[in-house]
Parts: sequence; structure tokens; C-alpha cells
Amino acid sequence: MSASLAFRVASVIAVLQWAAHTTMFVRAMPKHGAEEAAVVHTMQSHRFDFAGASRSYWDFYYGYGLMAAFVVLIEAVLFWQLAAGATTAPTLTRSIAALFLAFNIGHALLAARYFFVTPIVPDVLIAVCLAGAVIALSG
Repeated sequence: MSASLAFRVASVIAVLQWAAHTTMFVRAMPKHGAEEAAVVHTMQSHRFDFAGASRSYWDFYYGYGLMAAFVVLIEAVLFWQLAAGATTAPTLTRSIAALFLAFNIGHALLAARYFFVTPIVPDVLIAVCLAGAVIALSG
């Protein structure tokens, strides 16, 4: 597989990951009974002063979830742009691919530790594509 194709495939996977994460995150409602609903309600209703702003744990949870989705969208755009740079600037492109390869492996490990299998799959697939791009750009 060429580096350009590997970047384009990684980009498409990242767009799908962004769309799924954003849709599922924004539309999520407590589905696992009264205990889950109580946790969500508590996270939303108890506010405290944090660095001069009134916030709840829900604000942090929701904000970090949206930031995670935004990072994946930026990653998708970057991978698409790197596909073009693979032929014009292979050394720079390889180093950026290696950085995001490490990022996706780290993200997959964190997801494995703190979440569940679904978010791990796109990270692993993207990592495989980026590894392919790094190898293709090394030759």
C-alpha cells in the first residue's frame, strides 16, 4: 500500500470515528437503569467553583467528550493533507505519521483501560494505516 493511500484510508476511518463519536455522545441518554440516571443527574446538578467559573462534573465530562470528537476531526483533515505531502515531503510526513501512530496507540491503550472495545477498533485501524505509511515512506 502506498503512503498516500494509507493516509487516505486513515482519514476516512477518522471521519467515521468522528461522526460516530459525535452522534453517540450528543444523543446519549441513560439506558442502564436508575443508578446510571442518578449519576448523570448528580454530575449535572452539583456545581462548584473551579478556576473562577461555576462548573459541574457534567460540564467537564461533556466538554472533554466534545473535545475528543474535535481532535478526531482535525486528525482526519490532517491525514488527508498528509496524503498529498507523502510525495513532496516524505521525511516530514513520515515524522508526523510516526507521532500520530504513537498517539493512536496511546489512545487505544487508554480506551482499553477506561472504556470498552468499540473506541479501540478505529484507533487500531488508524494505527495500522499509519504504520503502513511510515514503512512506505522509509523505503
